Amino acid sequence: MVAPITAASACAFHTVKLPSQNYSTKEGIKRGTNNLGQGHGLGVKRASCGGLQIKANARNYNDDAKISRVATISSIRQNFTIRSYEVDANGVASIETLMNYFQSSMIDHCKTLGIHNNNLNGSTNEMIKRNLVWVYTEMQLSTYRYPKWDDVVEVETWLSTEGKNALRLNWSVQDFKTNQMLNRASSVCVLMNKLTRRLSKMPEEVRREYEPHIVNSRIIIEGEDKKIPKVDDTTADYICTGLTNIPQSILMNYELSAMSLKFKRECKIDSKLQSLTEVCSDDNNSNNNVEYNHMVRSEDGVEILRGRTEWRPKPTNSFDNFNHVPEAFIKDF
Repeated sequence: MVAPITAASACAFHTVKLPSQNYSTKEGIKRGTNNLGQGHGLGVKRASCGGLQIKANARNYNDDAKISRVATISSIRQNFTIRSYEVDANGVASIETLMNYFQSSMIDHCKTLGIHNNNLNGSTNEMIKRNLVWVYTEMQLSTYRYPKWDDVVEVETWLSTEGKNALRLNWSVQDFKTNQMLNRASSVCVLMNKLTRRLSKMPEEVRREYEPHIVNSRIIIEGEDKKIPKVDDTTADYICTGLTNIPQSILMNYELSAMSLKFKRECKIDSKLQSLTEVCSDDNNSNNNVEYNHMVRSEDGVEILRGRTEWRPKPTNSFDNFNHVPEAFIKDF
């Protein structure tokens, strides 16, 4: 079990309601593939208000390309401006800033869908009845370039399934002005009973709340299936008290390029932790990247989290040094 999801930051939010009745459409809504890579005969219709943009799938029910209606909201795009307090000494947005955007955008997503009960942990009405909350079990992140102070980024979020009892949260981050891909991330969430602190199967009533809004596409992170070995006292190169597990020299000269986390147990606010880090590759390789395996455990040795991080040298100019983004990073089911 892991700690419940909580909102880490807030932003301007505008509710946009899409009509449920039939409405006329133009020839611009066509049967085909949308920009999430879905080849299931759905067109795209958008509505926007302030910094929030809703993209809805519009299905043609009479095959005459004239009358369509909203079938389901598939994803939401939301804009964030990088603030001065969200950057490091070089004016570059921190990884914490990105995580906050992911958290905030997904909460707003569920609220816009109408399945959010106006709380900070993403619980629906049926979840509240059963004392259920969402918790993370894993997360993957890949970064290509970090935005800087005063940049505007567009975060797109959508939901997909992960087995019978889990949801996968998907995020992609683009530069709003250039449409360049900056970051992408994916996380798996399961249900936990907040009273017993035990994981729970997904009740059918909860499943029905989410089913209309599931997208049959998901983010693919390179190396996400790679097994993360367990780090112990015999294999660790660094053992520290608390959550500090990266040498200061790496933090000063490198930036995080990829991350994979597997949550094993719940961690509470007063827990005393140890961080173990194993060096997998150093900067003597051909691309000067470094890679680490990590484990966070309680002071009595119980494993809390297992992870892997990859780091690349910081560019001399973050705006000019843009890494190549693979074209195929979204998988259709």
